[in-house]
Amino acid sequence: MDYIVLAFIFILSGFFMKYSDDLYDENHDLVLSTFFGILCAIASVAATVYDTGAAYIFISIIIGNLLALKIDGIHHIVTLIVYLAILLVVGIPDLGLVVLLICILTILADEVCHELIPKRTENRFLNLFFEYRFLMKIVVLLLAVCGVFDIWIFVCFILFDIAYAGAGIVFERFN
Repeated sequence: MDYIVLAFIFILSGFFMKYSDDLYDENHDLVLSTFFGILCAIASVAATVYDTGAAYIFISIIIGNLLALKIDGIHHIVTLIVYLAILLVVGIPDLGLVVLLICILTILADEVCHELIPKRTENRFLNLFFEYRFLMKIVVLLLAVCGVFDIWIFVCFILFDIAYAGAGIVFERFN
């Protein structure tokens, strides 16, 4: 039952994250993109405090995107502030530095390669691999197989990604 709740939170976070980005990037709608960003922050904090594996994922997403200079709109900044403010109030989970660094570097590599690889090669495999940011998925699976994360964290992360992609489809269909 616990992982059903966590899966739902991951789904909400992924959906709100992508929908916020598309509202800002495509429609230039600061108000709605910020609103969905705040919903994303709330869902992401809920996952972060609910499970340590989720904390590694969400904290590394934030730090990796900061390092990749992907936090590039006011909606991202508001989302980040809300996430950090709530996390400071409820408490930051105790995380191991090595695992956190692995996750951060993986997110950073996914984000950088997502932008660079299509410009550097026409290799379909590499383009699809980094278009859908598979590096982090593989690392989360490996961490689960090695016992660092529960395998359900990997499942939740896949659901996050499906919801993220689904939000893009919903956005295209209704906007």
